[in-house]
Amino acid sequence: MSAITGKVVAITGASSGIGEATARLLAERGAAVVLGARRTERLDEIARQIRDHGGRAATRAVDVTAREDLERLVGLAVTEFGRLDVLVGNAGISKIGPVADLDVAGWSAMIDVNLRGVLHGIAAALPVFREQGHGHLVTTVSTAGLKITPTMAVYAATKNAVRTLLEGLRQESTDGVLRTTAISPGYVRTELAGSIDNPEVREEIRRNMDRYAIAPQAVARAVAFAIEQPRDVEIGEIVIRPTTQN
Repeated sequence: MSAITGKVVAITGASSGIGEATARLLAERGAAVVLGARRTERLDEIARQIRDHGGRAATRAVDVTAREDLERLVGLAVTEFGRLDVLVGNAGISKIGPVADLDVAGWSAMIDVNLRGVLHGIAAALPVFREQGHGHLVTTVSTAGLKITPTMAVYAATKNAVRTLLEGLRQESTDGVLRTTAISPGYVRTELAGSIDNPEVREEIRRNMDRYAIAPQAVARAVAFAIEQPRDVEIGEIVIRPTTQN
């Protein structure tokens, strides 16, 4: 029996890419999954397929920029399955381009989704974790915050803010109740490039994905590895990238 069997896991950004792959893998290993994203038709289809294969899944429309949506997602996990063991914060967007483009609206959107969305998840899940005596925050960050490159300055800044946030929260939570894990993927075959408005940068990202991106299932396995550890073991950060990525 998998160490994941019986766990209740809520996942944001679960309608495609890493979020979808994580939901399918964890459900396959015996977790009950609660899927959140804006594309509800896609969520419902994924949940139906999981249930058709004997898994447990529920869905909720979630825009992570709205705090009440995260509260409803966490509430659904508790109502439907009795508790919440893990919140996987995977929703993210990339409005990538040179700072000189002055894409202030794009900067604000990344702050709202990539940083504020994580904070909303923490605010929703932490009281539940404290009340039940355990909980785990697994959050998708990025190698963009580890190797700073042109056109990714603000995107990397939002991801590094999340990395700092999780480390600070970890240090505030050494009573054994809360675990935090930052997953930093490199190039992964996802729909992230679709949120890039700059056409030249978008095509460059897509070319790089075509050249050497890894499958989202690889990141899902890293998430599962962190989750399946005993409660006294915390995997603080995992960096996972293609072997051919600089």
